[in-house]
Amino acid sequence: MLPTERISYSPIDARPPLKLPNGKRMAVWIIVNVEEWDAKQPMPRTVLTPPAGGSPSPDVPNWAWHEYGNRVGFWRMLKVFDDYKLPAALAINGSAIAAYPPIVEAAKARNWEFMGHGFTQRNMQKVENEREDIRKTADVIEKATGKRPRGWLGPGLTETWETPDLLKQEGYDYVADWVLDDQPVWLKTTTTPIVNVPYTQECNDVAMMLIQHHKASEYYDRAIDQFEQIYEDSENSARVMALVVHPYIMGAPHRLKHFRRIFETIQKKSDVAFMTGEQILDWYLSVGPKAPAA
Repeated sequence: MLPTERISYSPIDARPPLKLPNGKRMAVWIIVNVEEWDAKQPMPRTVLTPPAGGSPSPDVPNWAWHEYGNRVGFWRMLKVFDDYKLPAALAINGSAIAAYPPIVEAAKARNWEFMGHGFTQRNMQKVENEREDIRKTADVIEKATGKRPRGWLGPGLTETWETPDLLKQEGYDYVADWVLDDQPVWLKTTTTPIVNVPYTQECNDVAMMLIQHHKASEYYDRAIDQFEQIYEDSENSARVMALVVHPYIMGAPHRLKHFRRIFETIQKKSDVAFMTGEQILDWYLSVGPKAPAA
């Protein structure tokens, strides 16, 4: 299906108002992406370009750059979540479940949500059997946590033409790849519709730090600018804002303090709810429009 066949255009100001419980006007959710990079494959991203170019193997500098995030950066970030009592959604590669058990246990101990994030960190268009990849990811998350994931985030937001169909068929309730709205929306599939929960490319540390090459403080500046505008927009109908971080990026020593400052600012607003993706999903299912006909 083409994107326009899955979802029709809908101006946000023309919709019936959405109301969050307990007098809240806006939901913020934080997605922590934990990945395993296969040292035998070309690195998904690079911080250092090899002197002669190409994709050398092994690529120790770039593999180690990422590995630092899981060895050190994640734990540095975790203190921020603990200090501010923040819930999080852990978007994790299925293979990372076995590679990084202490991260899995730390997330479980804090009752974080686990989201499928591909079995390995590569484009979904390059996965040999997409259904198997989606199913295998759910299986290992369920084995580790006792609960099947309800949400999915494609590696790099990548999808094939069939991804939403396969996700719904494999038991997922929401996806976050469709960054096109500040409220959840329904996507049609070949069976029953699936919800898309708002994600972000603008407050995403990959875009800001690795692609646009901003200084570390840009993450705080843009997050707060985005927060203030969405907060204003939510006066009459609830909105959702996402913050996306990766341990190897935002967990770097020079960036962490700017991540922390975001919550010092946002928590001054008593009518903002920090939620997980599945909490946003359940709220939308209870108050939002019913699913369109298949």
